[in-house]
Amino acid sequence: MNSEIIARLEQSLVQEGALDADSARTLDSSDLSLAERELLQRFRQLSRRQQNALVALIAHDAEMSATDD
Repeated sequence: MNSEIIARLEQSLVQEGALDADSARTLDSSDLSLAERELLQRFRQLSRRQQNALVALIAHDAEMSATDD
């Protein structure tokens, strides 16, 4: 879940122009676990449309989980 959040924030910042795409978090960042790096790498391989759909699905799932509590 952390990787999706990181990727979503990164994507939003790049779209808003607040973050240059070249300065975005690198996969060799030591603050990411191996699993998070792999998830982030696979997420970045998706098209923009697929990324948006996945993020929307995750957000919806998180919202549904929050209302169940």
